Amino acid sequence: MSTSLVNSISKNSVTKLKLIVCFTAISSLVACGGSEQSTSISNVITDSTTVDGSNADANGSTNNVLCEYAYNEYNNADSVQTTSSADWTCTGTTRDIIANGIPDHDVGTFPNPANPNTISEQSVNESFTLTPIQSSSATMMGGPRGITGLVLNGVKIDAGTGGSCDDSGENCDLGDNSGNWNIEALSQTTFSFGTDANNAHVQPDGTYHYHGMPEGFITMQGGNETTMTLIGWAADGFPIYARYGYSDSTDATSELVAMTGSYQHVTAVSTNRPSTDIYPLGTFAQDWEYVAGSGDLDECNGRIGVTPEFPDGIYHYYATDTYPFFQRCVKGEL
Repeated sequence: MSTSLVNSISKNSVTKLKLIVCFTAISSLVACGGSEQSTSISNVITDSTTVDGSNADANGSTNNVLCEYAYNEYNNADSVQTTSSADWTCTGTTRDIIANGIPDHDVGTFPNPANPNTISEQSVNESFTLTPIQSSSATMMGGPRGITGLVLNGVKIDAGTGGSCDDSGENCDLGDNSGNWNIEALSQTTFSFGTDANNAHVQPDGTYHYHGMPEGFITMQGGNETTMTLIGWAADGFPIYARYGYSDSTDATSELVAMTGSYQHVTAVSTNRPSTDIYPLGTFAQDWEYVAGSGDLDECNGRIGVTPEFPDGIYHYYATDTYPFFQRCVKGEL
């Protein structure tokens, strides 16, 4: 491990005919980010090393990275046909963004049969700290609890959904999270949320948002297997990268590999769960449990390590091809 990273660490040591009932309220389809998912994620926030987590310069600030990122171009995609605008600045102690939430890349067809909503401009105005500090615990985010982060184009990250089923599995609603079993958008094939090739879709208010890997944006940024690609900032101020990280988190000369999340299907399936014959494991957030060491990342899909922008090391998150796809919690102080 590099001396600089050691020093930074030492600073602060989720019968098929029954499915028909799931589509009873098309006007509320694909509301995302349920308020309180009773999933094992919230019960495993315990095992990560606490660090200062901000190593960009001697003052522990990320102020020198992408502080003048701006984009303002017309998006001619059939489902957009308007200008995508995002303007990031660093002022004093915060990283600020003003954006309209319109994606800057090609998108799927919206509305579509599984997603009856039209992309529309939003008012995005957020501030994240320039001096993120990793906490000894994690905070669940998403939906009413607040955004987990934003991609640089100003589009929201919200990996969870507002859909759920009751214990019987006979009453499911893609826009209602009152059931005990929260439906996942990407790790199952039973339900369709109308997501596009960017693992994104549209909420009833017109908000286009990502549930997983924002492929179109990554392509625009030139992201591939030969480079780590910074794609956004989390609500706690730590950076978010796409897919690839160093095989040795402390060595920027080590091989780049696709990062994997550390979640596995639960080994003990609740007797109250809807039938696995109808809803295979992975359908619900409660089907997943964090298993430390089973992947590359912690419970919030992050780790401490060096990156191109932070050669001395920093806590950072990943979008992954494996569950949970994007962080569902943050490890920094809010």
